[in-house]
Amino acid sequence: MRDGTRSLSANPYETDLDPNPANYQPLTPLAHLERAALVHPDHVAVIHGRLKMSYATFLSRSKQLANALADKGIGKGNTVSVMLSNTPAMLEAHHGVPMTGAILHSINTRLDAAAIAFQLDHAETKILIVDREFSAVMSEALGLASVKPLVIDYDDSEYPEDAPFPKGDRIGTVDYDAFVEAASADFIRTAPDNEWDAVSLNYTSGTTGNPKGVVYHHRGAALMGYSNVIASGMGRHPVYLWTLPMFHCNGWCFPWTLGVVSGTHVCLRWVRAKAMYDAIADHGVTHLCGAPIVMSTLLNAPESDKRDFAQTVSFNTAAAPPPETVLAGMADAGFEVIHLYGLTETYGPAVVNEWKAQWSDLDRAARSTRKARQGVRYPALEDLSVMNPETMEAVPADGETIGEVMFRGNIVMKGYLKNPDASAEAFRGGWFHSGDLGVMHPDGYLQLKDRSKDIIISGGENISSIEVEDALYKHPSIVAAAVVARPDDKWGETPCAFVELRPEASVTEADIIEHCRGLLAHFKCPKTVIFQEVPKTSTGKIQKFLLRDQARSLG
Repeated sequence: MRDGTRSLSANPYETDLDPNPANYQPLTPLAHLERAALVHPDHVAVIHGRLKMSYATFLSRSKQLANALADKGIGKGNTVSVMLSNTPAMLEAHHGVPMTGAILHSINTRLDAAAIAFQLDHAETKILIVDREFSAVMSEALGLASVKPLVIDYDDSEYPEDAPFPKGDRIGTVDYDAFVEAASADFIRTAPDNEWDAVSLNYTSGTTGNPKGVVYHHRGAALMGYSNVIASGMGRHPVYLWTLPMFHCNGWCFPWTLGVVSGTHVCLRWVRAKAMYDAIADHGVTHLCGAPIVMSTLLNAPESDKRDFAQTVSFNTAAAPPPETVLAGMADAGFEVIHLYGLTETYGPAVVNEWKAQWSDLDRAARSTRKARQGVRYPALEDLSVMNPETMEAVPADGETIGEVMFRGNIVMKGYLKNPDASAEAFRGGWFHSGDLGVMHPDGYLQLKDRSKDIIISGGENISSIEVEDALYKHPSIVAAAVVARPDDKWGETPCAFVELRPEASVTEADIIEHCRGLLAHFKCPKTVIFQEVPKTSTGKIQKFLLRDQARSLG
């Protein structure tokens, strides 16, 4: 060894360079609001009817909520459940609850009492905040649940007098605003101790058996803030309209995201065309998220409900790719549609169809082909692959070989609460198994083909229900469509289409089948067409499990 050199066994980059409080702090989405309130204290953070709340007030109220919860013994490992609409209280809960180290559990406002009771018990809820709109179903759920949480009523001061759903009775022992305003705003956040600490709990839809509790951590929620800004093309001070339920994957983490760019939350209790157009025109909305049903609501609104606006509005949608006619209609109406894909287990969107400028010069058919793809991984997702789930090897990136879509990275859930077997199966082989089937194109863009349970096997041939649905959506009279397997003595299964038509439309089963035959191989075309309203969840997803049951009952 030469004089003056170190031993070859010593790595100078790992010597005397340990993390310490000065150079390492756990990532948390709570820091986004704190910075926004420091830098832009007077900027409008929340608009709700006549209410306008500054960032300074938003942070102050969140701290008051944290103090009030802490005074009731809430801390690390406790669950605070909320059943709230898209209101300021829901935004405050996204910050005030995790400030204490507790976990926020947002309940789907469309659930029945039994499903709510299961979640309250499974989550071991200590405190429950409930909007009076949902007090009746929550009262029934509490009667079924074993836990006996402290119940706090939220009485929305901006609840419209002509609301389609009247307020219910108070069922709690304290009013939310009184609970918050009685507390001090001097709360000093110490949470999280570790960025792996849980920040929120979201339950899957539970179409078979009880739903699974998906646990998010502070690190993932913080990284989603940055990723959402990039994927949505947000600049400084965007104005975000809450058409997506905040209970759904924590609103795709946008309650925390807006703080990164000091944006304005525009609350919206119900998705109605006039209210959306008014908010877009009056508040200068620049971004919103939602299922295709939100696009349909906007495009099919009566002219009397529509408003002109100067800005282009970015619309993030994460369901099936919209048909070309819908995309064209949205563009004409002033919206730019960004196609996303993800699951509850990936904090919402984890894949984005990142559009390339040169694709805009392609002909219509080629553009539609590109737009049908789900896209590439989010900036915060480390890896995205299509793999053979048995061998755990990537399938060829040829745009044809089908495999299971798998995720790996920091925006994948911690796991399923109290369900180690389900967690182990979901993470088998070091990847999160989505259950979705897709192909990888040579340019690295993912395209879904189906859920594994939704592939139709007819005469030994695999038929993608998504491919058939894409063909159906090209029919001008169809506003919603879903395709499932119908048992067949000869073929095993055949495609059965459930179709929802535009008002005044008049088409027959034969018309629909003939339309599909012009776009698909004949064996892929529906053998049965049923005209009815297509059942959807509160977030606009089509409930195929109900349609599968209906198709099986046809014999």
